[in-house]
Formats: sequence, structure tokens, C-alpha cells
Amino acid sequence: MLRSSLARPAALLLRSAACPYATSSTVSPFSLAAPNKAPIRAFSRKSVASKPTTSALVFIPRRAASTTRAHTPDAELDARAASAAAAAQKAAHPETVALDWNTFFKLRKTRRRIQQVSSVVLGLTSGTGAGMMLSTGSADALVSKVPLDPFVTLGLMTFSSATLGWLVGPVLGSVIFNLFHRRFKTQMAVKESQLFARIKKNRVDPTTSSASNPVPDYYGEKISSVAGYREWLKDQRAFVRKQNQPFL
Repeated sequence: MLRSSLARPAALLLRSAACPYATSSTVSPFSLAAPNKAPIRAFSRKSVASKPTTSALVFIPRRAASTTRAHTPDAELDARAASAAAAAQKAAHPETVALDWNTFFKLRKTRRRIQQVSSVVLGLTSGTGAGMMLSTGSADALVSKVPLDPFVTLGLMTFSSATLGWLVGPVLGSVIFNLFHRRFKTQMAVKESQLFARIKKNRVDPTTSSASNPVPDYYGEKISSVAGYREWLKDQRAFVRKQNQPFL
């Protein structure tokens, strides 16, 4: 009787005690109670049909999607940007008179002449001034360090000064032109951007040129009027026609 009375509380203690290493969701293997099971939800056909399935999705490959995107060349983008800038300038200053293309080419020719005259005058002035300064012997210390004949060194220094004045001349010419034609400064810039956008859009590919078929005025520097621009377009078409002819 003593053994049975002592064994029964021990058995009950082992059955009711939970495992010290078990979590709250686990049940002791010595427990007689059944583990709590999650209730099973009943799914109706309506609830299952209302949920979207992944089989209904349509995936478009990246290569196919990229081919549908329109490719716009850089020349077309430049032309659109120039047109937008012209429209914005006209909307911002509606009181100003619009600059037509004939007037633009006339002003452009005048500016080029002023730049050329400035280059000649500044080149001669800087060359003469450098020659007069070097003839006084103020640069003898520098001339003696050059391993050349002194007269050759003085000539090179004078020529370099004249070349520098020639290169700075267009900048001075543009400043003089803007002083006398200040009201057309912004419109001239817009027209120049439009003209270069047209040239970039319509000019030919220079990689297909040859010695017998050179590129006709690639940058459009010889265009000085509306008729000159039309002639430039004809030269571009003639280049293409000559390029596409079979070799004889």
C-alpha cells in the first residue's frame, strides 16, 4: 500500500509537468491532454473564386517591351527643343517684333564681318605692340634662355602675339555687335539654335564620304540666306544620290 500510494503522486506529477525546454506552443510528451489544434476553416467556392490567381497575370518580356518604345534621334530632340524655346520666347515677350529668317541671316552676316574686322585689327595691333616691346630689349633675359637664334625667337614671339590677337578678335566683335543690336540678342540666339537643329537633322552621314564625294558643308557655315539654306539642302540630297549609285 505504501509503494502504491507513493508511486501514484509521482506518476501524476510526471504526467502533469511540462517539459522545461518546450515552448508555449508545444505540449509535454508526458501530458495526457491532447494538443490544441487550429480550427479548420471552411472555404466556400465563392471565396475561392473571388481570390485572384497568379495564372491570370500576363507577363511581357523586357525585350518585347523595349521594342515597342519609339526611338527618337538626337536631331529630332534638338529641333523640338529649339521650337519650344522659340515659343517660350514669343510668349514671354509678345510685344517684341518677331525676327524673320531673312533679317536673321543679314544680321548674322553683319556680325561675321565685324568679327573678321576685329580679328584683323586686334591681330595687327597685338603683333605690332609685341614687336615694339621686344625691340626695346625688355625680354632679353627670356630670349637668352631659348636655344635658338635671337631673331628667330623674337619673330616667333611676335607671331604668337599676333595669332593671339586674331583669336580674341571674334569675341570682341561679338561684344561690339551686341552693343549696337541689343534688342535682337535673345532672338538671334534662339534662331541660331533652330538653324543648327535643322542642319543637324538634315545633314548627311560623314562616314560615307570619300575623296570623289566629299561632305558638302557639314556645319552649314556657308549658309547666308534662305536661298542658301535651300541650296544646302539640295547639296545634301545630291550627296546621297551620288553615294547610292552603283560603282562602275
